[in-house]
Amino acid sequence: MIFASLRSRWAGFLGAFVALALGVALTAAMGVGLAASTGGAERAPQRFAGAPVVVAGRDTLSVPVRRGPETERVSERLAHPHPVDKDLLAALRRLGPVRGSGPPDRGSRLPDAVGVSAPVGAVRAAVAASGTGARVLTGADRARVDPGAERDGRALVAVNAFLGTAGGVAVFVSAFVTASTFAFVVALRRRELGLLRAAGASRGQVRRWLLGEALVVGAAAAATGCTLGALGAPRLARALVDAEVAPPWFTVAEGLRWTWWPYQLAFWTGLLVAVAGAWSAARRAARVSPVEALREASLDTGVMPPGRRVAGAALLAGALGLLAWTLWSDPSDLLKRKTYTTQPMILATAVAALAPLLVRHVVALFRWPVPARPGRVRRAAALARVVRANSGAGVRRTAAVAAPVLVTVALAGCLLGSAATVGAAKAAEARQRTAADLVVTGDGTGGGLRPVGPLPGATVAASAATAVFVPEDEGSAVVRAEARAVADPAAFAAVTRLPVVAGDVRDLDDRSIVVDEEWQHRRVGDRVAVWLGDGRRARLRIVAVLARGTGDNGAYVTARNAAAAPVDRLDVRLRAGADRAAVARALRASGGEVRPVEDWLAAAYPGMRPQTRLGLLVLLALCLAYAAISLVATLLMTAPVRAPELRSLRLAGATRAQLRLVAAGEAGLAVAVGAVLGLAVTAVGLGGLALALARLSVPVEVVVPWGAMGVCAGVCGAVAVVAGVAGLPGPAVHRAGALVLKRRTG
Repeated sequence: MIFASLRSRWAGFLGAFVALALGVALTAAMGVGLAASTGGAERAPQRFAGAPVVVAGRDTLSVPVRRGPETERVSERLAHPHPVDKDLLAALRRLGPVRGSGPPDRGSRLPDAVGVSAPVGAVRAAVAASGTGARVLTGADRARVDPGAERDGRALVAVNAFLGTAGGVAVFVSAFVTASTFAFVVALRRRELGLLRAAGASRGQVRRWLLGEALVVGAAAAATGCTLGALGAPRLARALVDAEVAPPWFTVAEGLRWTWWPYQLAFWTGLLVAVAGAWSAARRAARVSPVEALREASLDTGVMPPGRRVAGAALLAGALGLLAWTLWSDPSDLLKRKTYTTQPMILATAVAALAPLLVRHVVALFRWPVPARPGRVRRAAALARVVRANSGAGVRRTAAVAAPVLVTVALAGCLLGSAATVGAAKAAEARQRTAADLVVTGDGTGGGLRPVGPLPGATVAASAATAVFVPEDEGSAVVRAEARAVADPAAFAAVTRLPVVAGDVRDLDDRSIVVDEEWQHRRVGDRVAVWLGDGRRARLRIVAVLARGTGDNGAYVTARNAAAAPVDRLDVRLRAGADRAAVARALRASGGEVRPVEDWLAAAYPGMRPQTRLGLLVLLALCLAYAAISLVATLLMTAPVRAPELRSLRLAGATRAQLRLVAAGEAGLAVAVGAVLGLAVTAVGLGGLALALARLSVPVEVVVPWGAMGVCAGVCGAVAVVAGVAGLPGPAVHRAGALVLKRRTG
């Protein structure tokens, strides 16, 4: 019975099948990429390719923390790894040839790593006996000491973030489209279900029948999606490399040979999405009595059952309540990608669930006055009124078309708008924070800038990137806080305008620290226990507290508390009458790039990085593809049901061209309703972000991506209009209506 039903109604399930297969394919491809980026694909060693064993200095900080009644040790990566100890080097030379290369640790001639041609067991024993905590690396792990290892690690973190976000969006949108399609299919089959109930079918039989259809469609779509994912994963890896998101060596294996868990995850997720999407519709179809189903089959009433009302209201209240709570407790959390990616999903789902209640109110906004004089304008206005009346009466159909448009427009507005707004806020905050005229930066290799003596007519402040590790939550956790080490606190205070809320940055010395409001202990005069970037323990006094801002207002220590950190930036402020060109020439002796502060700000704070923009545009393209699938499936499913309605219009004197205009107008109006609801979701999301920035005392410049939202709405409108007109019944319907009209007018 299930297979016979699917054969006769395959067109109605085609949209759900395609959407689910695409979602499973994307989930599988993203999972394979994640498996590769978390250790499945590794770069071959370069620096010590000829050495079987590599010994590198200690690079982790091991700290005891309290987890309940027990004490555990957690490890954090040091900002400045140690060099290989000289006594250990002597012991390694006794085991075999030792080869060291690369830049030595600053302030010594000791290398950061060496290659050893000796048995690995003997090397491990020598390292253990030294007690230095050095690392012994073999095989692919030797690549960890390559010059580009840290850069590749950051790139892989970006790959993980992109693939995780894309996979989450793919699962969300495919689940949304699948659930909407199954619900709409069941709504269109109310008369058939009523007849089955009248013929003696029990509620359980109806429910099992519909769930069985979903299970078959879901299994077939999931299997197809896994195959497509296996074919698409290598192409996805190449696309990430071409877009400079992944390192050049990043790749995945062809076919299904890489790893099994992404395909298992994708298949069972797709099957679960299909069954969960049909569950609510099946329960609703099984609950109604035969008489109720037959009565509702000819009239669009009861479109919002109590369960859907409660679920939609709960989702809406939860989304708004979570937004308000975050604004009150931790507004900086709204600036994180994880938050502004998931929040619009919850809000859009809530609005889509309540869409049948909102459709008539939104449709009422579109009014077309009918002119008094007859003519083409009057006929067009009359057709527009018919379109509005049909859209308001066919709530299920209008809501089903508007829902995917709502999700697409909302995600376009919230994702692109939030990323651009946060980027613009960071750039504005950086401009507000600096008083320099020139900035000198290194080449990014980690070698550091050469010292520059006093320059007449200029104040030069040298600083270096470092980190400190802070115990939090009464010793139950250790948090890494990014920091900068400054050589001359007075000069640094002269070239910056830090947002100080308490204390004075000029009081910074070797026994003190500057913190921001995110620290657990943030009162001037308090002493905090920290581990410095090289693992040394220190107890420092807080001399100043900075505003939290967008998260870039980190801690500050003196250069002595980060002795291993190479100077990577010089901030230069020119005094009145100084020769700018002469100062710039003198600064080039440092070996870095000298730029005006405006150029440095534009490069360091571009607003939205090209890789981020590309990743978000790819996500929106996926959402747009899902929306197009859903629109075509929904409009083609509704076309046969509308045959009596179209015959009535023909009886009223409408021509075939006017019927096409009505179908196109209804499809376009439904898309407009979805766009309006998507704009409402975007307004809430970006409005909450603006309030968070205002609470953080950051210059607010909300960026609304009108272009991206317009493209999404335009593409959805074009697809809907074409599908709505193409799905009109054939000439037989029009001939039947014309024949009845001819007989009646005799």
